[in-house]
Amino acid sequence: MSHRFTFALLACALALPAAAAALDQTECIAPAKPGGGFDLSCKLVQKGLLDGRFIATPMHLRYLPGGIGAVAYSSVIAQSPAQASAIVAFSGGSLLNLAQGKFGRYTESDVRWLAAIGTDYGAVVVAQDSPYQTLADVMRAMKAEPAKVVLGAGGTIGSQDWMKAALLARAAGANPKLMRFVAFEGGGEAIRALEGGHIHVFTGDAAETGQQIQAGARLRILAVMSDQRLPGALSQVPTAREAGAAISWPIVRGFYLGPRVSDADYALWSETFAKMLATPGFQQLRAERGLFPMALVGKDLERYVHQQVAHYRALVKELGLPAAK
Repeated sequence: MSHRFTFALLACALALPAAAAALDQTECIAPAKPGGGFDLSCKLVQKGLLDGRFIATPMHLRYLPGGIGAVAYSSVIAQSPAQASAIVAFSGGSLLNLAQGKFGRYTESDVRWLAAIGTDYGAVVVAQDSPYQTLADVMRAMKAEPAKVVLGAGGTIGSQDWMKAALLARAAGANPKLMRFVAFEGGGEAIRALEGGHIHVFTGDAAETGQQIQAGARLRILAVMSDQRLPGALSQVPTAREAGAAISWPIVRGFYLGPRVSDADYALWSETFAKMLATPGFQQLRAERGLFPMALVGKDLERYVHQQVAHYRALVKELGLPAAK
């Protein structure tokens, strides 16, 4: 056996324990307070990894709120860029904020994108007794008198929900700057306002609204912002495209690692997530939490993120919003 071959075997043997250590004492950072989407993502993976025996001990959850992900993003990059045992949750809203420069000097190229574990989609929702029976009805009303149709959702100008409303206005042939949009603290508050008649249209999320309907909310989903009809309970709801509005708004949920995490640790995490995402047990857990199938790992997710951020940058510029330079 040559000395070169012996050295290579020794190097591999030494590298394996180091890489495996990435799955010891794991941590998931949720960039928000307990509750909400980031928390859901962390708890879903926490259970999926443990139930599938991909990790030996439960994953620790840590909450790092601020700037809809901005504080966690900068903290990981600046303070713990090589910490291999910690994954950080992100969403489509995180990517939109990156496109608008809301993460300061950092860009989508400053972390290692790990895995997308599921997605939700935008939805156009009205109260059960609304005179609007279809999305086409809403669009006609918005085109005729945009100020008379009161839209509302969680988030202010530039947020995901505002963007969905603006795209709907544009698809209807109305100027988004003329639409009436009421910003609420969250989707729950907006839904209560919709049921009470204080707003006419809610531009929220499909799964979130579906769960509210199952819980007794008197709502109707007019359309979902997906390329194809969604499975399960929402299979009869048309897409926005079917109603004449070519709008697709996926709300991806996933994770990233620090920028200096080693290639070996990154590969180990990627392989682990790929195996977990393929298990029927995880797929059931994801469905129970109202998320739809989406599984992208490693370089596939990295490409998706860069494409989405570029798309968002173009979109915010079209709508007259500040964009990252």
